[in-house]
Amino acid sequence: MITVNENLCKGCNICTEFCPKKVYEQSKTPNKKGVRLPIPAHGERCTRCGTCTLMCPDQAIRVGEKDED
Repeated sequence: MITVNENLCKGCNICTEFCPKKVYEQSKTPNKKGVRLPIPAHGERCTRCGTCTLMCPDQAIRVGEKDED
């Protein structure tokens, strides 16, 4: 499970650029601050490597355990 905190994210999209599995895409619609947030559009590709959380300068991304059905 990937969460992006929209109160912390400034939309730099470093996570989008550095994700080795290309999990993130930039949202089409800006949030209330005018920031187009990264969204985990391809969450099924995520291997939980942690690159996005390490690269995020604002600590806005959390990667948790996979959802179990």
